[in-house]
Amino acid sequence: MATHLQGSLFDQTDELRLGPLDGLRRTELGSGAWIDVLPGWLSGADALFERLAADVPWRAEHRKMYDNVVAVPRLLAFYQAHAPLPHPVLDEARTALSRHYADELGEPFTTAGLCFYRDGRDSVAWHGDRIGRGAREDTMVAILSVGAPRDLLLRPAHAHRGEETIRHTLGHGDLIVMGGSCQRTWEHCVPKTARAAGPRISVQFRPHGVH
Repeated sequence: MATHLQGSLFDQTDELRLGPLDGLRRTELGSGAWIDVLPGWLSGADALFERLAADVPWRAEHRKMYDNVVAVPRLLAFYQAHAPLPHPVLDEARTALSRHYADELGEPFTTAGLCFYRDGRDSVAWHGDRIGRGAREDTMVAILSVGAPRDLLLRPAHAHRGEETIRHTLGHGDLIVMGGSCQRTWEHCVPKTARAAGPRISVQFRPHGVH
């Protein structure tokens, strides 16, 4: 798949290397929800982006919306538990996250979902990962972003119009982990943008039964 990624000025290596997770910084959101953020967790993230863009069997999906069938505005891939991931560093990342959050989560991350945002027209609407156990239990979703930065917005699930959102611009190896009640009590999205936006891939690690 042809892509054009403007590389990060701060990550000029092709050596893929995960940093320590002790640099994670937690923000309490309220109602039992929190996020941990670690910029630049993965060095060489632009090289990983190129590999994933070329090697992953991306699929385009369509969904029914009212009386129409519309294209999902991003490409998707999903790896079940025990399925080989498309690059060894993703296995390392999943293992490292499972180890770091073992006491708090109480179970490992098992699945990996990938989203390919090709440009600013691609997006994901406001949602929480509430299919499965996330609708009734505290859980975690860890997202590793490679490629060009895009905004990830968070807001309370029952936000009033005009209520301020939380914004994190993620790409080039950045990590965000949404935990506690976040999937039930908050929503997140990647909005469309009219600004020039390069391609980005997000890798979402989840425990079994969370979608």
